[in-house]
Amino acid sequence: MSGLPALTAGMTFDQAVRAVLGYLREHVPMGLWTVTRVENGRQTFLYLDEDNAYAAPQGASSDWEGSICVRMVAGEGPRVAHDVEAVPAYRGAPVRQLQDIGAYAAAPINDTDGSVFGTLCGLDPRPRGEELLAVEPLLTLLTSLLDLVLAADRARDAAVREASVALTDAETDVLTGLLNRRGWEARVAAERERFERLGDPTVVVVLDLDRLKDVNDRDGHAAGDAHLIAAARALSSAVRTYDPTARLGGDEFAVLMAGCTEDRAAERVELITAALHEAGVAGSIGWAPLSVLSGFPAALAAADAAMYAAKRAGRHTVCS
Repeated sequence: MSGLPALTAGMTFDQAVRAVLGYLREHVPMGLWTVTRVENGRQTFLYLDEDNAYAAPQGASSDWEGSICVRMVAGEGPRVAHDVEAVPAYRGAPVRQLQDIGAYAAAPINDTDGSVFGTLCGLDPRPRGEELLAVEPLLTLLTSLLDLVLAADRARDAAVREASVALTDAETDVLTGLLNRRGWEARVAAERERFERLGDPTVVVVLDLDRLKDVNDRDGHAAGDAHLIAAARALSSAVRTYDPTARLGGDEFAVLMAGCTEDRAAERVELITAALHEAGVAGSIGWAPLSVLSGFPAALAAADAAMYAAKRAGRHTVCS
């Protein structure tokens, strides 16, 4: 095959992926070519054509353990199967109960820490001829190049994230030193772009203090300000330095945890709860993961709903 896509480390990952998928659609037609993202036990279609044989939308996901790809990555079957039914490890994969998969071609994409980021994957409802087997070296080459682009993209993101830790006056809440709403919205926009590009597991956390009005009424606004400062310090002590953390107004706070699985998010929220308790601050917390399919607004709404459920129930932490 000629005219391989020219992938360079200067590309963003999404640019490289689109070039690769465009090349494969032209030179190795399948019912679906996609780059998937594996996180939180799910395999998500991070990039694909809307016009595909499965009518699969971007952001759709299925159980990773039920996929063919998990078996391919484990070495239980070949990277290319022109007739999936003929491969024992693939024949009974639960995903085949959800969709017709007659032919399969894929290779893993590796993250910078050696873990599986996802896969470059081609599916077709019907078996294909043995000529499909010849695509395996191409897939191996393309995913190796995508590994390099992903590493370069992550290095740029890390540099930008580190630089963003230094806040400007216009983005800072004067009382607590956290991000204000303007700063929060700017950081969210940047993290949302990264999420849409790479699909890294990301969680939004919201905190609403429970007794600020009582403190203000009983001890005065200076005591209320001290209460808010104590809450901000406790919150900051329990999150990572690069997690955007904001006072959105009044007694409402928020944190965005990028690159954080749901299991780790639960641990982080427990740390926040413990830090608030130690500081003598009561608050109701809700959190929710971002989804490629529904995006940030839905996650924020779910976190808010979880927080209000915690407040009504007298609990301090709820996941949506």
